[in-house]
Amino acid sequence: MKFDTATPPNGTVRDWLDYRANTSGGQQAYIFADGSEPLDWNTLVKSARQLAQRLTAAGLAKGESVAILQPNGQGAVTSLFGALYGGFRATVVNLVAGDEAIGYALEHCEARLALVDDSQLELFNRVRPGTLSLLSEAREGQEPDLHPLSPEDDALLMYTSGTTGRPKGVIHSHSSLLAGGWTPTVAHALSDRDSGLCVLPIYHINGLCVTVMSTLLTGGRLCIAPKFSATRFWDQCESVKATWFSVVPTIISHLLHSDVTPTSETRVRIRFGRSASSPLSPDVQTAFETRFEVPIVETMGLTETAAQILSNPLPPGLRKIGSPGKAFGNEVCILSTDLAPLQANIQGEIAVRGRNVMREYFKDSEATKASFTNDGWLRTGDLGHVDEDGYFFVTGRLKELIIKGGENIAPREIDEALYSHPDVVEAAAFARPCDTYGERVEAAVKLCNGSTLLQNELIEICTSKLGKFKSPDWVHIMDELPKGPSGKIQRIKLLEAVSDSEMPDKVQI
Repeated sequence: MKFDTATPPNGTVRDWLDYRANTSGGQQAYIFADGSEPLDWNTLVKSARQLAQRLTAAGLAKGESVAILQPNGQGAVTSLFGALYGGFRATVVNLVAGDEAIGYALEHCEARLALVDDSQLELFNRVRPGTLSLLSEAREGQEPDLHPLSPEDDALLMYTSGTTGRPKGVIHSHSSLLAGGWTPTVAHALSDRDSGLCVLPIYHINGLCVTVMSTLLTGGRLCIAPKFSATRFWDQCESVKATWFSVVPTIISHLLHSDVTPTSETRVRIRFGRSASSPLSPDVQTAFETRFEVPIVETMGLTETAAQILSNPLPPGLRKIGSPGKAFGNEVCILSTDLAPLQANIQGEIAVRGRNVMREYFKDSEATKASFTNDGWLRTGDLGHVDEDGYFFVTGRLKELIIKGGENIAPREIDEALYSHPDVVEAAAFARPCDTYGERVEAAVKLCNGSTLLQNELIEICTSKLGKFKSPDWVHIMDELPKGPSGKIQRIKLLEAVSDSEMPDKVQI
């Protein structure tokens, strides 16, 4: 089971847990910022095996879904690894998706048993289907033998955000799940000497694969915080002697606008911060690195690819600001409208192929077929191009393009223009239906505390950088922009979110 940087890991999650217990047994594996007892590899494997035996004794078949409703903490880690160790399909539920989406996922996944934290019991009882029970309510038999496992057996079922309809259930095997933890490990040169900080929810693919699974593969250490806090972030980095962290662009922006700064020892110790889940504004990245002297490595990943597909190299390698980098551990290309690979500097759809790619969408063969080309490329739905050096640039989502008067406008252009003002903490452009142009451009922003910035000034910034045609007709100043579980701004929900805003908060020029 030795880790190899040249090829994705073999075996199953159970194999890797046993390997860690045998080789690193007493070493700390996962520690928790909420004060819970740390888990060393021996304790983790013992707990995972016991939970796997309980699930097996309750009569669950190999590959059957086990619903997991756990916030970040010790229970989330043991529930995840217990289900995986037993050969079940760990169905990790997004706790902030809303009752309708959570209820749909619990029914759609066909789970009969659920592992639910006490803090989530009210939610669970509110939305649970009649066929789903808590593990504590299940009758147990004698201690059974565990199901045999192979790398291609189902491991994870995770539902997408569902912003364009019903959430889709992404199925990963043990093989693709491990490969998902391997790609950032290789790209970021992670080892057993590294100590990471996870402030993203591990019911999101970024938190689960990039931080939790990479730690399993390297034998390093990971501190898991209940959630992100700008006031506690640098103290948490110091307390666990973090050498790296993985966040999203909105967190980087919030840290930049916070009064809290890391100690000089923390700055030196942190090798890099990792940004993923949505494009990072070049102005925000530059300002963050200038202020904190911590390099940010921008990356890109999807639920369907067990997180990372692209990454910039670590310093002193060339990091291209505005690019999520090059392919690591998988193939990435740009496809034309007729699904043929394109040459450099031609815009098309980003596609990926590799062991980390999902098997299918659960119970949705039509969506699965539509997502893959005949030669195995997974279509990401992201638009972009690749340059002569192999660095990819993302210009937007196919479904998020603003089509004004027949012209395509990438929302990211407008986002970056807005982020160029230092008072802007969050920004996102979006389309509103319009009788004249078909769609018109609007934007929403969150400003830092005490800012006196006016909407007209923001529009003027966009106009000076992009011209009047691409600039927003309206700007909405909001307390918070709608976000998914990882902190990624959900652009597609902005139109609904701003529809109830009052007229004084809108300015037209």
